[in-house]
Amino acid sequence: MLYIMRHGRTDWNDQYRLQGQTNTDLNAEGIRMAREAACEYKDVHFDVCYCSPLKRARQTAEILLEGRDVPIVIDERLKEMAFGIYEGFANCYSFPDCPMYAFFKHPEAYKAPLGAESMDELFARTGAFLKEVAMPQVEAGKDVFIVGHGAMNSSIVCQVKKRDLSEFWADPIPNCKLSQLY
Repeated sequence: MLYIMRHGRTDWNDQYRLQGQTNTDLNAEGIRMAREAACEYKDVHFDVCYCSPLKRARQTAEILLEGRDVPIVIDERLKEMAFGIYEGFANCYSFPDCPMYAFFKHPEAYKAPLGAESMDELFARTGAFLKEVAMPQVEAGKDVFIVGHGAMNSSIVCQVKKRDLSEFWADPIPNCKLSQLY
């Protein structure tokens, strides 16, 4: 099986700020969510957990898997998408001229701003992770768990489900909810 989860809440989530690869911590709500997820999913078997190196994802994985014999392996390819000069920008939904508005409303038309990753770059790194790491283990009968981020996880969902880029946000990725993909 292949499972994914998005990290718990952060202050920037609560402020509607784009986090991208900014290394933010879970807030009290995020810690509570991870603890609740640990209880809710305690009976779901995982052979291995692959995790983003960003603190909010690592903290979520560590809380969720505390006391379980599941290795947590950090992989750089599971970082959130880089949003460049727009990291920390709040309420991009309110600014139709902002490139990040297009990212959330029309991902197929998104053009990466200065310092940001393109959709092709995001799909290349997450696709390499799927091909080289996750899918060979899943096909060998292992239960693989990925703890990451909204956009990064959405890229994995699109690739596993063979979806068009226009469907990038078709499956919402809520915080601390487990999704089985394969």
